[in-house]
Amino acid sequence: LLVTTEEIEAAAKDISTELKAAIQLSHDRVTAYHKKQMPSDLSYKDDLGIELGFFWNSIESAGVYVPGGTASYPSSVIMNAVPAKVAGVEKIIMVTPANAGTINPLVLYAAKISGVDKIFKIGGAQAVAALAYGTKTIDTVDVIVGPGNAYVAEAKKIVYGDVGIDMVAGPSEILVIADKNQDARNIASDLISQAEHDISAQSIFITDTMTLADEVELEVAEQLANLPRKEIAAKSWSDNGAIIVVENIDEAIKVSNKFAPEHLELMVDNAKSYLKKIKNAGAVFLGAYTPEAIGDYIAGPSHVLPTSKAAKYSSGLSVFDFLKRTSIAECSSENLNQIGPAAKEIAVNEGLDGHARSIDYRLTKK
Repeated sequence: LLVTTEEIEAAAKDISTELKAAIQLSHDRVTAYHKKQMPSDLSYKDDLGIELGFFWNSIESAGVYVPGGTASYPSSVIMNAVPAKVAGVEKIIMVTPANAGTINPLVLYAAKISGVDKIFKIGGAQAVAALAYGTKTIDTVDVIVGPGNAYVAEAKKIVYGDVGIDMVAGPSEILVIADKNQDARNIASDLISQAEHDISAQSIFITDTMTLADEVELEVAEQLANLPRKEIAAKSWSDNGAIIVVENIDEAIKVSNKFAPEHLELMVDNAKSYLKKIKNAGAVFLGAYTPEAIGDYIAGPSHVLPTSKAAKYSSGLSVFDFLKRTSIAECSSENLNQIGPAAKEIAVNEGLDGHARSIDYRLTKK
């Protein structure tokens, strides 16, 4: 099951210089973005002189699940492993299904430059269980991240509590808001970019212009006709796609906030001016020249984002998924005499005499 160093080195030889450069650029941009997220420790004294604060530690080990079913995703390696590496995780173990015993060379190359320590040829629910509980071959980890099919998602849900997880991810989603000045061809291509992921993926288009809605509907049909993953994308669009016409862009944003989409494209004039009105979205892509696909591969933020309305209460993968914050407090004898009596009163009221005594024994007797 373990991928050898020789296999990784051999895989790198089969990759073109252009592809290597593209993967490296993606890695470098994602690394730079996540370094900006790293928090600082805090220590201060309050008005009584009591020292308070917190400090950060990285999780010691992480498991990264990389899908390998209907498609292979080197981008998923980078988007999951790099935040862990930047956070300071000491051991990163990757699991991914092998096709006839082999793994896509790009996946192996992405893992190498992203700092993955071990790679195992295993996928599905059993891979999640192996990471959570360990086997003779695979070490247990502290947190499991990365997308997968319904079985992988269910397995992550089951092991949560024994280990941490990033999220229980559902099918991919995109919601595009566009005004009359936008190009129907671009909008249609963005909707299809999500529809081709999976037959359960969801693509929604909202506009304040009926003419544009009609143009996009025709354009989607035309582009689907010659798409390599036509069957998947066409079923996704047919079953889960929608075009919604509203009165204005403000109303479009209200509808979007109810959907809480994984990806939100704001293809309108002065797009940035609407940002404060967006309450629920995994990631926002502003303007006509920022397709969601640029976020999938190279923009910088991780493309692992909340789905199924989870953007109402959670965020995309970041260094914070691999960090723990520990609070600190330090009282002197004088400090304890200042705040201890109040704590003792609360403890007694709660019926926790042991708590009260642990404070009372330390209080200076007068």
